[in-house]
Amino acid sequence: MATQLQERVASSAQKLAGKYLTFTIQRESYGIDVLQVREIIRLPDITAVPQMPAYVKGVINLRGKIIPVIDLRLRFGFPDVKNTELTCIVVVQVKLPDGKTTQMGLIVDGVEEVVSLASADIEETPDFGANISTHYILGMAKVKGAVKTLLDIDGVLGAEAVECISAAAH
Repeated sequence: MATQLQERVASSAQKLAGKYLTFTIQRESYGIDVLQVREIIRLPDITAVPQMPAYVKGVINLRGKIIPVIDLRLRFGFPDVKNTELTCIVVVQVKLPDGKTTQMGLIVDGVEEVVSLASADIEETPDFGANISTHYILGMAKVKGAVKTLLDIDGVLGAEAVECISAAAH
């Protein structure tokens, strides 16, 4: 029985192995699959969109394309802090509930690096109890003695939020 569980964990870690862009929010490190990252840009002026959740900062015009912008600090329930010269937007490709994809900007405190993670570097998401949802956490990576939380960016944004935000951007 224990070996089946160990095999399942090893199998899921193998699927997660690969390259990740790491960034910081509130002095914590996170990683997203580098294949979902389209580009990293300086923080431009953001046009507010009325009646959006607080974590939706608005939209930007990126070379003629309207991109919704999410503040990951606020999405994760952290306090809103003043942006610094390191604050930037990571433009990612997200999957909509209907299967189509769209681009969104994620405001992060700073970008760190692209790391290659082997399955041995990745552990399963710990169980935080029944009332805490961790569906958007793929796993925990050990990189140079630090722990980085690997995010499922589609799960972080949530299907309803993605629909609402992408409708506002069109």
